[in-house]
Amino acid sequence: MLNRRTLLTSTALAGLPLALPGLAQAQGRKDAIVLAMALEPSPGLDPTGGAASSIGEVTLYNIYETLTKINADGSVTPLLAESWEVSPDLTTYTFRLRKGVSFHNGEPFNAQAVKFSFDRAGGDKSTNKDKRTFANLTTRVVDEHTVVLLTKEIDPDFPFLLGQATAIIVEPRSADTNATRPVGTGPYRLENWVRGSSVTLAKWDGYRNAAAVKLKRATFRFIPDPAAQVAALLAGDVDAFPRVTPRSVAQFKDNARFQVVVSGSRAKTILAINNRKKPLDDLRVRRAISAAIDRKAVIQGAGDGYGAPIGSHYVPGAFGYVDTTGVNPYDPDKARALLREAGVTTPLELTITLPPPPYARQGGEVIASLLSKVGINAKLQNVEWAQWLSNVYGARNYDLTIISHVEPFDLGNFAKPDYYWNYANPKFNALYDRIKTAQRPADRAKLLGEAQRLLAEDAVHGFLYQPQWVTVASRNLRGLWKDMPIFCNDLAGMSWA
Repeated sequence: MLNRRTLLTSTALAGLPLALPGLAQAQGRKDAIVLAMALEPSPGLDPTGGAASSIGEVTLYNIYETLTKINADGSVTPLLAESWEVSPDLTTYTFRLRKGVSFHNGEPFNAQAVKFSFDRAGGDKSTNKDKRTFANLTTRVVDEHTVVLLTKEIDPDFPFLLGQATAIIVEPRSADTNATRPVGTGPYRLENWVRGSSVTLAKWDGYRNAAAVKLKRATFRFIPDPAAQVAALLAGDVDAFPRVTPRSVAQFKDNARFQVVVSGSRAKTILAINNRKKPLDDLRVRRAISAAIDRKAVIQGAGDGYGAPIGSHYVPGAFGYVDTTGVNPYDPDKARALLREAGVTTPLELTITLPPPPYARQGGEVIASLLSKVGINAKLQNVEWAQWLSNVYGARNYDLTIISHVEPFDLGNFAKPDYYWNYANPKFNALYDRIKTAQRPADRAKLLGEAQRLLAEDAVHGFLYQPQWVTVASRNLRGLWKDMPIFCNDLAGMSWA
């Protein structure tokens, strides 16, 4: 993927309504598509009000738009903004906005809407996952189609952040009801939402470039069960399944009806540790957990072999990456010794809270088995996504959890004292401040390496692997992303051959 600095300086199947396979295929090739997802958007269809990546998978660039757009190769290009200029010190961004754009309810898109959106995202009542970013932002309206953004926290990747789902531009009068009645400027509108089953989007004829949008309707079906995912694809009830369970892939590779796309990612799958909970607040205990984990076994069990080991919260291929897998290598004897050194009476009883994705449930089984060999009894607790968001992410009520963090640039979460990991290290905070203000790419790369090593040495989490996402789709579908710097289904770019 491309270096962001360079870019900146350049510019269950049960219950689902099923169609006859032949009819579905015939209709799909004309103007419709059925995609499947493992998780339903929760708590609603407003990505500024929830942390689940599934919200953006349905809505980003489809219902809502952002000032900038992140492309499949990681590059950043204009979307609602026609262009932008950046001050040399990276604190001031001047955006020239696209003219003649309207929201779905007929209201005009303008500089006032941008200011409202960003002020709302950083406001006291905001539940935006990236609230801190927007709280440090001042938005000034120059005229109807020009805004100036002043940021207190320098981030060379700021244009990329403005292309993510948390930075959508909302219409002021409809913003409070976007979770159930979303209003944006994108090429699609919400047509129907059958809770627990599907979301259907319909092409909006008022879109500024409607003629270029080939698909008139897109239905997202929610199929968490891996066996049901396979059945839906084979039956022709689903045209594409981005990020399908890897375990199912083998049977599609040699089937001429399908295409299999293996995508690179910037995601980090981790065994997250509650750093403030005893005895996990002891570095020796966290290091013992890391030493007990055979990453290769986890990749095979959780990702069916699709993944690369990581030793910190950073992935191969990202700017400034350093290999830290040797900091806490697999060493069961060392794990036992560290627990003894920490004064832990074994067996140590812990709970691993597991959200619904198969990588978490499958990975939990593998990790629990590995931990048991060093004197840690890990009870597996399966929860639904809403429970995970509420109790783990929100209330920080957990010991361990398996989760994949999909945002490309999220090292800053380790500098947030109220983040659900409960990690606090002034040394890291100071280092991250230096990363944000580094002017030269070489300096920034060096500092990023230091940050990765520090997180590894602190054994903040059991860092597991960089997943590779697999999409299975009809061979006649065009426009699927080859790589996934963010989770997004860009419908306007899809068509049938």
